[in-house]
Amino acid sequence: MRRAGIAGPAHRRPPAPTPRWVESLKLELKGITKSFGALVANDHIDLVVEPGQIHSLLGENGAGKSTLMNVLYGLHQPTSGEIHVDGSAVAFAGPADAMAVGIGMVHQHFMLVPVFTVAENVALGNESTGRGGILDLDATRRRIREISAQFGFDVDPDALVGELPVGVQQRVEIIKALAREAKVLILDEPTAVLTPQETDELMDIMRQLKANGTSIVFISHKLREVKAVSDKITVIRRGKVVGTADPSAPTTELASMMVGRSVSLTLEKSAAEPGETTFAVTNLTVTNDAGQRVVDDVTFAVSRGEILGIAGVQGNGQTELAEAVLGLRRHVRGSITLGGTELVGRSVREVLDAGVGYVPEDRQDDGLVGGFSIAENLVLDLYKQRPFSRRATLDRAAIAANAAAKVAEFDVRTLSAADPVATLSGGNQQKVVLARELSRPLKLFLASQPTRGVDVGSIEFLHKRIVAERDAGTPVLIVSTELDEVLELSDRIAVLFAGKLMGVVPGKSSRELLGLMMAGLTVDEARAHLDHPDATIEREPA
Repeated sequence: MRRAGIAGPAHRRPPAPTPRWVESLKLELKGITKSFGALVANDHIDLVVEPGQIHSLLGENGAGKSTLMNVLYGLHQPTSGEIHVDGSAVAFAGPADAMAVGIGMVHQHFMLVPVFTVAENVALGNESTGRGGILDLDATRRRIREISAQFGFDVDPDALVGELPVGVQQRVEIIKALAREAKVLILDEPTAVLTPQETDELMDIMRQLKANGTSIVFISHKLREVKAVSDKITVIRRGKVVGTADPSAPTTELASMMVGRSVSLTLEKSAAEPGETTFAVTNLTVTNDAGQRVVDDVTFAVSRGEILGIAGVQGNGQTELAEAVLGLRRHVRGSITLGGTELVGRSVREVLDAGVGYVPEDRQDDGLVGGFSIAENLVLDLYKQRPFSRRATLDRAAIAANAAAKVAEFDVRTLSAADPVATLSGGNQQKVVLARELSRPLKLFLASQPTRGVDVGSIEFLHKRIVAERDAGTPVLIVSTELDEVLELSDRIAVLFAGKLMGVVPGKSSRELLGLMMAGLTVDEARAHLDHPDATIEREPA
């Protein structure tokens, strides 16, 4: 397991050398429409990005932000509309054309080859050769060192990309764009895989790029980050621009623009009153099919009437932990007990019957059957029981009556519960999953990424229901890569890094403490670092 030494105050950067000024350009999108069959992903969008500006595209998942940027980057061809660069109309047959005029893009899912070095990845698609047609990486290495020195990246050109932390891999993507003389840099949800400290460092980099003349299009659904770094904010909802705003605009105003109605961004909940500890994970180890430990000797417990949040950057064992609890993982050692009953070795049906309610992180693949009706999806784990079936025959009237009650209770926006669940929006699909799982008495409620891809208004509703389940005396385990969500919901927070538990801290702990733990420090090491930031903490390789 790779661990990094941490030294010096958080976020401190060495002074950058005098920057090499980038010639700026003005970017205009005029009436861009992009359709996929009957689906209109972008609907006559106008957007202007001024030279040397950080312009944020704010909107919920599925609003059309990434589609618009893929059009700008040449990955999609617009159905109609024009792209103008410095006043001249351009047409991009592919990303190479966009890069040729100075547009670069860092995708949410990195476009890197793990077994290649940093220099090889930067050179890929932009190779230069010396005598005899042999690839010349020396010039690429020099350019990487030049960019790294200018922005304080500290990236080794000869390091294997697959061995670099996620935050450094993102810097490699930025270097790739800058090495191609990008004058406009598109960052698509760039903070989704970063710790809080890495997010702050990325924002510092964005400000340096701006000062150097680079324009940035920042795609995000995170209000706090957009307000912190933007010069201008354009809000997109359902494929249309619904307005522009200054970063000083109230957060509630931006949220209302995103969803089209007033929403509350603050969850009001009373202090937890934990009761008996009924759910315990002891020395849990999960290995994948390759024999690697993805959950490594983890121990924690959850009491009745409290919410324990599991925090960590995606890919550090959270998914495997949740699946092990439900019985979806084969290679599991250790103990998982609920009310004294051992769950390890039991089938998924047995775990559900033991009183576990489960919201999977991918509702479409694991939580719903898209072609089934909303009513049918609401009884997927109850259809064998009365009143929904009698003598192996489904009672359609009882299923319909249950659906009518749950649709009303959970505010599922639909014309009919007989419609396929696939026709619902993401937020309404998630409400269906929660309505089903909270429809029976529970001994544990486990929700993995409970609001992923859900609009702000639905998040407000879902969070209230989760807290209500806690207040009813149920132990609640929340797994989320959204640190704001973990902080909002949790009474206590456990942090995973590389499958190991770094510690359990109070729910009101600071983002700085949690960020250091998410980067691989134990809770004691993280607290010591915050108390003495100039001290060096070296971790032994494991």
